[in-house]
Parts: sequence; structure tokens; C-alpha cells
Amino acid sequence: MTPDQITHCNAGLRSQSPLEITRWALAQAGGRALVSTNFRPYEAAILHLATQAQPDIPVLWVDHGFNRPATYRHAELLRKRLGLNLQPYLPKISAAHYEAIHGTLPSLSDEERLKQFSALVKLEPFQRGMRELAPTIWITALRKVQNPNRAGLDIVSADPNFGTLKVSPFFHWDDAQMEAYLKEHDLPNEWDYFDPAKADEKRECGLHAAWGGEVVKA
Repeated sequence: MTPDQITHCNAGLRSQSPLEITRWALAQAGGRALVSTNFRPYEAAILHLATQAQPDIPVLWVDHGFNRPATYRHAELLRKRLGLNLQPYLPKISAAHYEAIHGTLPSLSDEERLKQFSALVKLEPFQRGMRELAPTIWITALRKVQNPNRAGLDIVSADPNFGTLKVSPFFHWDDAQMEAYLKEHDLPNEWDYFDPAKADEKRECGLHAAWGGEVVKA
């Protein structure tokens, strides 16, 4: 889509429900859509939404190996509950191997090491997954309230990092609306979550940031 077409789509979709947006996205995909997840808080909503619209939609999950036990239990619960067509991709280096060679995880104050860590355990396996699953439409749980970088996006955006059209059905929703969705559909949530590739919720791990594209194309 051209930038003008994307702007037109966003104007039209702004008044649509997340389910209507998802169905629109699938209609554009030509059978090549996927939804990504990291099983963080509120992820049950996007997974429920996507599987409502297409039960067998591929679910791309980069399991970097550093998740907390609660996250793995939550992932398994949702896999069974929603019948997820889960497509896990793992880094080429295990968590134990990384820690043995590099020691502790990078801190928020070490931006360069954080980017190197993210490239190794998150961006490379995600790139591999996107290359093998080859989506034309990438459905995400991005919301503008999550961090300043995401506030500059919209429901539909071109993704230069992976060459797809990115669609975020809950983009304009706040936490209260997400809570209400989970309650309405009796979906679980899990707050014991930490992403070491971000180190902080206001920081990007690279998947949705320009610097990540430089790593992906390297």
C-alpha cells in the first residue's frame, strides 16, 4: 500500500471494532497473515481476537529462553485454551550458553549491549520466523499508550524491517478497555513478565524500531 492508501485505511478503520479491523486485515492477506506474541500482559486479547477471526492463524512466538516460569505457564494455558497454531522460534544460542559466555544480562544503562543482546536472542529468530512464514499481514498487539515510539504509529502501518503491512486492532485502546475485554471473554492475564531485550517497558527491543531494521538487514 502507498502512504496515502494507508492513511485512508486508518481513517476508515478508526471507528471499527478490533474484530472488524482483524477481519479487514485477513481479507487483505491472501491467506498469508500471522499474529505475533510474547505472552506479556494483555496478550490473551490479541490471541483471542485473531483466532476468532481465523482459528488456524500462525502464532509467531520468539521464545528467547529468558522468560519467567509464569510466562511459560501462561503460554501453555493459552495454547490449550485457544487452540493456538503456535510457531515457536528459538535463538541459536541457549540462555544457559549466553550466561556462561557473557555473564549477567545487560542493564538498562548499557544501550549498546542491550541492542546486541536483542539482536542475538530476539531479532534473529524473529527474522527467521518471518522469512519462513512469509506473511503479507502481521497482526500485532501494539497500542499507542505503551511507549512514545508506538504513539507515532497507527492501526495500519508499513513495516520496513520485515516488509509487511502491520495491523494493530487494539491500537487506540487503553488498559481499562483491555481489562474489560479480558473480563468479557473470561480470558486469563499474567503480570509476572519481564523482557530482558527491552529491560524497560518504555524502551523498544528493536522489532518495531528503525534500529532493529539495521540489524535485521545486516
